[in-house]
Amino acid sequence: MKPFAYVRATGLPEAIAAHGARPGSRYLGGGTNLVDLMKLGVEAPDTLVDLTGLPLDSVEETADGGLRIGAGVRNTDLALHPLVRTRYPALSQALLAGASTQLRNVATTGGNLLQRTRCPYFQDVAKPCNKREPGTGCGARDGVHRDHAVLGHSPQCIATHPSDMAVALVALDAGVELQGPDGARTVPATAFHRLPGDHPERDTVIEPGEIITAVTLPPERAGFPSRYRKARDRASYSFALASVAAVLDVSGGRVRHVALAFGGLAHRPWRATAAEERLLGAAPTEGAVREAVEAELDSAEPLRDNAFKVPLARNLACDVLNSLSGSPRS
Repeated sequence: MKPFAYVRATGLPEAIAAHGARPGSRYLGGGTNLVDLMKLGVEAPDTLVDLTGLPLDSVEETADGGLRIGAGVRNTDLALHPLVRTRYPALSQALLAGASTQLRNVATTGGNLLQRTRCPYFQDVAKPCNKREPGTGCGARDGVHRDHAVLGHSPQCIATHPSDMAVALVALDAGVELQGPDGARTVPATAFHRLPGDHPERDTVIEPGEIITAVTLPPERAGFPSRYRKARDRASYSFALASVAAVLDVSGGRVRHVALAFGGLAHRPWRATAAEERLLGAAPTEGAVREAVEAELDSAEPLRDNAFKVPLARNLACDVLNSLSGSPRS
């Protein structure tokens, strides 16, 4: 283990100053991902800035009827919060599908968004990985890639983002509040995570030294029917082969609002805008739903061993959307 300095911050200014936007500094929340990466030698920070002492652990109703979720709220507390369960059920379902109870009791909202890929080539320092060490190559592309991306990948990286919670937040049009050396800003959840392109080492748009302070959920989505579903190799504590978060509001037999996001298919939660455009204003019949989802997945580029993800994701999405709409057969 490489020696490192440890700072337990009591306020945002102190935390930001201690981090100093230095490449060797890391913020520490629950540590369920960062500490594992340190043990593997993937991460070797010279300074850890502990954020658990900051007042970022509350869920508050906003004046307009939305929710503001502190970055330090534990995943279990968020999943079981009554306002989350009743107004934004897909988020509660995603969190409960995300990990073991023990991990959920420790993991934080901000840390969940910032967790890194579980690609075995990224986690093994003896293997080539452009995400871990740019310019070394992508071992997974011609290696073991059954669990990897079929959408939005690049020659540099085919890793997938592991978060379940992030997929639900993208479908719910959440915002991510950030505080850093240059002040505060809010980034839509749909734009927070990046596709790999030529820089797969950059998972998100977060700038050096910035802290996630909260996640906001808009009042416009409160109470809309929503659902999260996940396909995995085993029934408990396993990352998604494919997952779906959907929000659907139907009025007068027509889709008034629809949001669809996939997990396990790309370097970031994948917002299915092509499918949404086809469904908005349409009658949500099974045929219309299937055509919309297939239009989204037409852009998939599966690799040698993961083509099964495309029909898996299609069937998941159709099942979730049909169940939300009570779709008539066409």
